[in-house]
Amino acid sequence: MTKKQYGLTSLPVIVAALGFFVDVFDLLLFNIVRKPSLRELGLSEDAILLKGELLLSIQMIGFVVGGIIWGILGDKKGRLKVLFGSIVLYAVANIANGFVHSLPQYYIIRFIAGVG
Repeated sequence: MTKKQYGLTSLPVIVAALGFFVDVFDLLLFNIVRKPSLRELGLSEDAILLKGELLLSIQMIGFVVGGIIWGILGDKKGRLKVLFGSIVLYAVANIANGFVHSLPQYYIIRFIAGVG
């Protein structure tokens, strides 16, 4: 196998690994900032627990929906193109997370991040 062939075959693996790393990192980071961010939105301590769990559930639903959508698109359009598309959607949604001002916005953005 030549260097050029090796580089082409390893690109999808590298991109997938980086995507997985970013995904896990976001889940860990979100668990750290979830409570302070909900507190900033003015929720009580009791509501923070309930709404925080709901946010995680909404994101997990987004994971399932995204897995189905991106899987079908990957079969039709090619896995590498679709992988880049999902990473872009995920990144944009996570940037948008920093600009939410209400709980409904938070729900929508976390769902979109899950889909990504």
